[in-house]
Parts: sequence; structure tokens; C-alpha cells
Amino acid sequence: MVNATQLLARRLDELGRVTDEPGRLTRTFLSPAMERANALVGQWMRDAGLTVREDDTGNLIGRLEAGVPGRPDPGHRGGTGRSAPPRTPNPRPKTLLLGSHLDTVRNAGRFDGALGVVLPIVALAELKRRGVTLPFAVEVLGFSEEEAVRFTGAYLGSKAYTGRLRATDLLLTDFRANTLREVIEAHAGHRFTPPKAAHRRSDLLGYVEVHIEQGPVLEDRNLAVGVVSAIASQTRGRLTFRGRAGHAGTTPMNLRHDALAGAAELVLFAETYAGGRPPLVATVGTITVPSGAANVIPGETVLTLDVRHPDDTICRQSVAQLIKEAQAIARRRELLVIWQETMRHRATPCSANLTATLEQSVRTVQGKSLSLVSGAGHDGVIMAALTPIAMLFVRCRHGLSHHPDEFASPKDLDVALKVVIDFLERLAKEHA
Repeated sequence: MVNATQLLARRLDELGRVTDEPGRLTRTFLSPAMERANALVGQWMRDAGLTVREDDTGNLIGRLEAGVPGRPDPGHRGGTGRSAPPRTPNPRPKTLLLGSHLDTVRNAGRFDGALGVVLPIVALAELKRRGVTLPFAVEVLGFSEEEAVRFTGAYLGSKAYTGRLRATDLLLTDFRANTLREVIEAHAGHRFTPPKAAHRRSDLLGYVEVHIEQGPVLEDRNLAVGVVSAIASQTRGRLTFRGRAGHAGTTPMNLRHDALAGAAELVLFAETYAGGRPPLVATVGTITVPSGAANVIPGETVLTLDVRHPDDTICRQSVAQLIKEAQAIARRRELLVIWQETMRHRATPCSANLTATLEQSVRTVQGKSLSLVSGAGHDGVIMAALTPIAMLFVRCRHGLSHHPDEFASPKDLDVALKVVIDFLERLAKEHA
């Protein structure tokens, strides 16, 4: 396993150098760096014996048919093979889905998302080396968008794969005012219609995602990996405060309608409100002052608000309270405030059966298994509408993520790789 683990670490480093922004890691939906990442990871898939294709939304899909111990893709001459359909010599075996996302936040670390795509490829390659075949098909998925950086709607890749991308999603715009539809059609080269689900639910065994924890619990318990029991409820949206722009030198303080000051008051309220109600978390991640200038009183301020809690009801009530406070601030300051919800996801439980099998593998490799609730959103939230899900968390140093210093040690990567291989072999025995 040493060689396989070294290969995994080396490939994560190599993928971490594929970026749109020199000097820091940034890959966004259908950007040039995402195209290069798909080409690189697609070749790794082929090396492991998978047949590779790319859908219109940039999702990278590598498929290994049941009973195939990995074999070269005959006649392939490079690229992602977007138009090549997967081989289906036997339609009867079910399919297991493994994967995560290949896009990143701005100035990202190299493990978030990428680990969940590259590790399954290495695991399948290791099974191929051992001559192990599986009685079910496997698809490794590299989703094109999860982070909502280029477009505010998250999970665009997994939504397209599961048939949940809507016509309204296509109206989203990026910072250059390009709509999602325009960007997809430029990439695909033809008119785009939101696709149906890639599979019927009855044809699938489930979806399993390996991901760094993005929190400090595993490090605190001195464990390399843990098993996720559920993904927390999450609501994300945009608050726009509108006041009246004015000259910074000639408008008295008592006559101002400062949109930024109102937004700042809401930011501090959100911090205090959530801070007193653990495990509730509320985050203002961006603040924008359109047409802002040093000598102009802000007439408009736009901020994002992200609220999460393991309980759907508490999450929903907390969002309502924060909006109510924003409205109270606006009335007091004679401002207008507008709330636009951009994402809402209910708490998502993981599959009892898949999770139990994964826990057995963790205990076999690590000696004990720890159950965790994920406060972060993942593609599993969307995939759960199509098939049962399970998640394996991997320890990351100081719980740090969405940061260049994000790090999972080779020792912990080795444990995670062994767990996934053991899980695949256990699942194979169950479905032989």
C-alpha cells in the first residue's frame, strides 16, 4: 500500500498545481483550469482501466464495468472523451458511485474535493493490480461545481448528474454577467437542456464520498478517519441594504442613510446570535459595495449569509430571526432591505446500511470508528435524492480547510485508502 499511498499524495500535489490564478489554487466552474484538471484526472482514470466521458456541464465520469479488473480504453487519443458512452456489456449489475468535486474556493487547499475523486481512482487501480474484480459497476465522479464561487447556486455539477438542474438555475450570472446557460453552451458547443438523471435509483447501490473533515474533532480524538452520520441543514442567501449615496464631506452624520453601516450592524448581530446558540453557525462571507468610493457614503451594500444547524427547524427559525433583525435595522436607519435565498438544503441522513459497512471497514483498519455530523455541505446532499449515501471523513491538520495550509498527512491518507479498499471488498462479498 505504500506505493499506492505515495501515488495518491503525488497526484493530489500535481492536481493542486492546476489553477486559474498563478500563485494560488483557484478552479471554478468550466474555467480553463477546470478543463485542464479534467484532462489530467481523466487520464488517471484511464490508467486505472476506467472508460471516461465528460457531460455538458463539465462533470468528469469514469466507469468500470462489473467483473472488469481494469483495462485500457481502446482507441483513446487524449482529451476527455466527452462523446464516448460508457461500455455496458451487462446491464444487470448495479452501479456504485464514488466521488466529490474538482472545483475549489479561491486561494484553496489541495485536498478539499480533490481527495474524494483521486482516492477512489487509486483504490480501483490497486484492486486492478491485485487482480480483484467487483460484482458491480463503479463510477468515479469529478463534479464540476460544488463551491458556488463562479455562480451563487452551489452543487451545479451534482444537480446536473441527478437531473435536478432547473431552468431557473440557468439564469444565474457570473461576475462578467454571463448566464449559466451561456457558459454551458459555450463549453458544450450546442444548445443546452437540463438533463435527466444519469441513472435510475433502482440501478444504483449508493454514493460514497471521501472528504477531509474540515473540522477539529478527529484531530482532538487522535483518529485518522471517521464516518459521517448526517449532513447538517443549510440555508444560504443574499441581503441587499439600500440607502442613499452622498458626499462623504458634506453630509452630516445624522442625515445619512448609510447602507454599509446597516449591513455592518447585521454582521455583528449574526455573530452574537449564533455564538449564543451552539451548534448553530452563521457566516457573512462576502460584503460588496457597488460603485463604492472612498469619498462616497455607500448607497447600496450586498452581503451573503450562510446559516447551518443539524436540525432543520432550528436552522429555518434562525434564518427567519436574522432576516427579522435585518428588517428592524433597516427601519431604524431608514433603509430598504431585500432578502434573496440562493440555497436551502434539509439535513441529510446517511444510509444506515452503507454506513454500517463503512464503519466495519474503519474498525478493521483503524481499530475504532467515530460517528460525526458534517456541518459542511457536500455533493451528498444532492446525491441523496437519487441514491443512498455514505461519507468517510479524513483528519485535516488543525481542522483547517478552504485555506492554502489545508493538509492531510500521508499516514492518514494511507488509512483512508485502506478503508475504501476494504469497503469495496466487503461490498463485493455482500453483492456476489
